[in-house]
Amino acid sequence: MDDMDESGESTAPIWAVFGDLMSGLLGAFVLILVGVLGVQMELASHLDAEVKLRQMEEQRRITLEKALAVPLATGRITLNNGRIGISGQVLFSLNSDQLQPEGRQLLNSLVTPLQSYLTSRNEMLMVSGFTDDRAIREGNSRYIDNWELSAQRALTVTRTLIDEGMPSSLVFAAAFGAEQPATPNVDEAARTQNRRVEMAPVPKTSNSPTLAPAPKFLLKP
Repeated sequence: MDDMDESGESTAPIWAVFGDLMSGLLGAFVLILVGVLGVQMELASHLDAEVKLRQMEEQRRITLEKALAVPLATGRITLNNGRIGISGQVLFSLNSDQLQPEGRQLLNSLVTPLQSYLTSRNEMLMVSGFTDDRAIREGNSRYIDNWELSAQRALTVTRTLIDEGMPSSLVFAAAFGAEQPATPNVDEAARTQNRRVEMAPVPKTSNSPTLAPAPKFLLKP
């Protein structure tokens, strides 16, 4: 028999409703808690993956630095975010694609350490040619524009690496022309820096660099 209050009305339904309300609130709390824990676990997983990726990139940088320790120490090349830079002055005369003796000697010294690095990581070497922003003057070059000049320079370096012992399956060439300057073309010193060749290890499954926008030309030697 239901409890009766002083007015004679039953109080049991009120407690039943209160119990249902508390059960609903508890269920909602549990669902929220599960959702929060799920988000935390997902964030922790993403953080762990990011940490591992950074560790891999750092190890990659250290391995590449060790492989190129000698030319880096002499200042003949630079290494920035996995890209190996060589000044155009070391490799070529102005508006020329003919490799200078010093440039050939440098490329020869890079073949063995780069081949070992690429083979151990199942990667390829992308050789990229860059120029400054000045148009090629008629009569000063057999190339009609900077795209053609940068493409031929990249091919010259690529073929030289192959001639010096690099397997052709591990290297390809790309042309960027005056795009992607290393520094703004504000004076001759800056333009000298922008006339360069860069080499970057990339995964064999990729045809473009991971650290720079896609070039206009991708070339095989």
